[in-house]
Amino acid sequence: MNGGQQVTYAFDSRPAKVSERQPSLVGDPIPRVARLMALAIRFEGLLTDGTIRDYAELARRGHVTRARITQIMKLLDLAPDIQEQILFLPPVNGLNERNLRRIVSTINWRDQRRMFQKFTAAHPGRSSGGHSRRDSQAILLNRVKRTTVAFERR
Repeated sequence: MNGGQQVTYAFDSRPAKVSERQPSLVGDPIPRVARLMALAIRFEGLLTDGTIRDYAELARRGHVTRARITQIMKLLDLAPDIQEQILFLPPVNGLNERNLRRIVSTINWRDQRRMFQKFTAAHPGRSSGGHSRRDSQAILLNRVKRTTVAFERR
């Protein structure tokens, strides 16, 4: 800056009133476990088509540990119908990747289904915010695309 120039910034540190906030485009956010499931599916595709060489490269590009990539990729060991439920059902209280590890470690899909059903019955879900299944799928796919694009830019 030249000698006498000064730049001043003013900001309002008070939280915005509810009426001043930007309206949300979607009701409930997509659960984190659903996004992780979608990422695992996307990562599997990147590995299969040779875009990404191995878990270590995924970890480097994602700025996470190889162990974390392994945890995420283990979600693919769930029965396909459980994967679908994770992706598209309304949020279930307490359903997260960590709580799924015991189910994932079970090899038999029938046992996985029984364990998952028991878990979801014990942890009732929240309202889906009025979105149809098709709307939820479109919202999820949009978010996965944005996440994947951001991931691939790194």
